[in-house]
Amino acid sequence: MFSEEADKIEKYVGGLPDMIHGSVVASKPKTMQEAIEIATELMDKKIRTFAERETASKRKFENTSRNTQNQQQHSNKRQNTGRVYTAASGEKKQYVGSRPLCAKCNYHHNGPCAPKYRNCNKIGHSARDC
Repeated sequence: MFSEEADKIEKYVGGLPDMIHGSVVASKPKTMQEAIEIATELMDKKIRTFAERETASKRKFENTSRNTQNQQQHSNKRQNTGRVYTAASGEKKQYVGSRPLCAKCNYHHNGPCAPKYRNCNKIGHSARDC
């Protein structure tokens, strides 16, 4: 009868995860109930410590990622605002091409102005295309 109990304990302990297997074997349980209680306590303890570590690292990661993202966004906004003001305060660019400004149509071109059509008042196409 005793050997059957020892075989059951051995099979049970053999199926446990490696992280608690050694501790259960070292405690030398005499009954199956004792082996189950030891294994359950160890598993609960491992799960609790793992969960605590995970939540602590999550909080740490969330805090650092939030802070760095907010700091980057604020600093980028400040930099972009400064750039916008400096770019907007510049004067209008002058025409650098070789064609003269036409006084009639206010475009730069050589020769006479292209005819405008009354339907759309656009240059360079025929009236049937309007």
